[in-house]
Amino acid sequence: MLRSRLCTQEQFDCPDYRKWCARLGEAPRMHRKQWEFCFIAQALFERGMLAPAKKGLGFGVGREPLPSLFASFGCQIVATDYDPGSAEQAGWSGTGQYAGEVSVLNERGLCDGLEFKRLVSLRTVDMSDIPGDLHGFDFIWSACAFEHLGSLDLGLQFVLDGMWRLNPNGVAVHTTEFNLSSDTDTLAEGGTVLYRRTDIQWLVEQLTRKGHQVEVDFEPGGAPADRYVDLPPYKLEPHLKLRIEGFVCTSIGLIIGKGGT
Repeated sequence: MLRSRLCTQEQFDCPDYRKWCARLGEAPRMHRKQWEFCFIAQALFERGMLAPAKKGLGFGVGREPLPSLFASFGCQIVATDYDPGSAEQAGWSGTGQYAGEVSVLNERGLCDGLEFKRLVSLRTVDMSDIPGDLHGFDFIWSACAFEHLGSLDLGLQFVLDGMWRLNPNGVAVHTTEFNLSSDTDTLAEGGTVLYRRTDIQWLVEQLTRKGHQVEVDFEPGGAPADRYVDLPPYKLEPHLKLRIEGFVCTSIGLIIGKGGT
C-alpha cells in the first residue's frame, strides 16, 4: 500500500500511475505535478475513500482535476479556494490556476455533467482560518497548497488542524515542497516555503502523539530523472527535482490516517 514519500522516478513506471493518468485524460510524463495528482488519487483509492457517498474536502484546489475525478466515483466533494481578491493579489488568477466558479473544475469532462452539479460545490476559504462548519468528511486533500500560507509554521498548523475535519478513520493526503539541499537552511517565510526533513519529522511526531497514523519514506531516488535538477524556465519533463532560490526541491506526499477516537 502506498505510504508517505518523495516523488521519485521509479513510481512513474507502475501500472497504477498509468491508470490514473488515463483517468485524468493525460499522457504519462515525468512531472511532479502530475505525480501529485496520481499520488493523492491512489492513496485515497487504496483506503476505500473513492466510493459513492464518501465525502471529501479539497483545499486550494485552483483548477485541478481532482474534484471532478473524485466525483466520477460518486464522492460528494466540497472544493475550496481563495476569494477572488486574494487570488489576484497572490498572482493565481492571472496564471490559470484559480477556478473562480465551480464549472471550471469539470473542464476536462471527467465526471458526467449532471452528476458533477449534484456532487461538487465550491467555497471560498482562507486556509489559515477555516470555517468551523467544514467538518465530518471522510477525506481531505491539498496539492502543493499549504507551502503558500506564508510560513513553515502556518502550513504545519494547517495540516494539524485539518485532522479534526475528518470523521474517525478518515484520511488526509497532502503534497508540498520538500527541501533536498539542507536540513537547516531553507525558505521559512514568504509566498513559497520549503519544508525540510526536520519539519516533516516534527509534524509526524505531533500527529502520532494525537493518535494518528503516518509513516514517511525519505528516499530521494537514484535514477537518472532523480539526479536531474530542472532550472527556470522549467521543462515539461523531466521535472521531478527543481531549483528554487538556490535550493534543490521536490514534492513530498503525506498520507495521514485519523485515529479512531
